[in-house]
Amino acid sequence: MRRRANRRAGRKAQGGGGPNGWQRYQMTQKLVAIGDDYYVEDESGERAFVVDGKALRLRDTLKMRDLRTDDKYRIQERIVRVRNTMTVSKNGKRATTVKKAIITPIRGRFTVQIPGNPDLRVQGNILDHEYRFTRGGDRVAEVSKRWFRVRDTYGIGVAPEMDAGLAVATSVALDMMTRPGR
Repeated sequence: MRRRANRRAGRKAQGGGGPNGWQRYQMTQKLVAIGDDYYVEDESGERAFVVDGKALRLRDTLKMRDLRTDDKYRIQERIVRVRNTMTVSKNGKRATTVKKAIITPIRGRFTVQIPGNPDLRVQGNILDHEYRFTRGGDRVAEVSKRWFRVRDTYGIGVAPEMDAGLAVATSVALDMMTRPGR
């Protein structure tokens, strides 16, 4: 009963999706325990993605699957790079490369390269889960803890023109990059 009330509070804080067509997802900071599966829920509390924790046993790789479209994502650290880099593959093809800026003052700055599309800029407070994805100055996704009253929970809002699975997978990659050893 308590969990259902917390979900309602989170949906109310999010604005219930609204007429702008944005999709919203709920994440938990303690993303994956080794060997456990983790579910990302949509704004109505339905399971939307599953993250496979078994892959963590082998290396810094996560596998994620979209439960609606059956798209498969692989989030993997690139070890041979000078700066922090992770790749996200979708259905076996490289979909994004997430790179951390070489010099970052207080807040994290990242670039997300999507083949065949303009780069995304990620700016804000990554550690506190308060940041935005922008393309050409337009916001295409946003991550925020303020949408939920539930401890250790944050939301991901995704614009209609952005691939929701890539936005969620990229958020997971950012979380892995800023919290090594998780």
